Amino acid sequence: MTPDQYCQEKAAGSGSSFYYSFLFLPPERRRAITALYAFCREVDDVVDECQDPAVARAKLDWWRDQVSETFSGQPSHPVCQALQPCIERFNLPEEHFREIIDGMQMDLEFDAYPSFTELSLYCYRVASVVGLMSAEIFGYEDRKTARYAHDLGMAFQLTNILRDVLEDARRGRIYIPLDELERFGVQPADLQRPQTSERLRSLFAFQADRARDYYRRAFEHLPETDRHAQRSGIIMAAIYRTLLDEIAADGYRVLEQRVRLTPVRKLWIAWRTARHEKRRHRKAIKG
Repeated sequence: MTPDQYCQEKAAGSGSSFYYSFLFLPPERRRAITALYAFCREVDDVVDECQDPAVARAKLDWWRDQVSETFSGQPSHPVCQALQPCIERFNLPEEHFREIIDGMQMDLEFDAYPSFTELSLYCYRVASVVGLMSAEIFGYEDRKTARYAHDLGMAFQLTNILRDVLEDARRGRIYIPLDELERFGVQPADLQRPQTSERLRSLFAFQADRARDYYRRAFEHLPETDRHAQRSGIIMAAIYRTLLDEIAADGYRVLEQRVRLTPVRKLWIAWRTARHEKRRHRKAIKG
């Protein structure tokens, strides 16, 4: 198995919504974004699968060494081998890979966040940094697109937090800021029970509104000239916003059941969004 094939299997096997947006990229950019996604999955799995925090920290340190070798030597892991030719081609900074690992390590250091100020650093490291590197891979001309990528990453992570709130709470992790739990009269233990009170529904609606605000801000920053190049991010946003809408339509009962979009529906949304963006791009060229 080649490094690229390893990354492809890692991405396809995850079932993530992101995979569907990669299908509409040219081969070189698709290989690069798939390798980046595989890297994120590898380091995320370290924290999720290691029961011993000391072992998880040691493994994350090993990944830091792999990052160093990716930029200056011969990495041994197939993901880093696949990333190596992409680094210079797409201007991917070493510090961004280290930020992602630092974000994953925050899950070993914190089981809750006092306020959104602290949570936003976590979201930046595990999602916005990925968004910034993805924007480089997709390509852009206007520097405002970097702001779009940052805010879109925040929106994705906030959507994930709302979707996974029960699963995370049962793992002993709370990503909804503690001061907001208090404001809505919710106790941390309430997040582990499969029931939805009006207090919880109001809390979750507040979280969804914050995510929607980040989606709105992201697209306010995206220049028309870069929309076509960034269409994979737009496809991701369409899938994730649909998920957020489904959570709201279900009455924010995320503690009672996990809201999912089927693979067929994700593919349909991806195809429909790609077609819409293609038509928009053609009109912009003619206009």
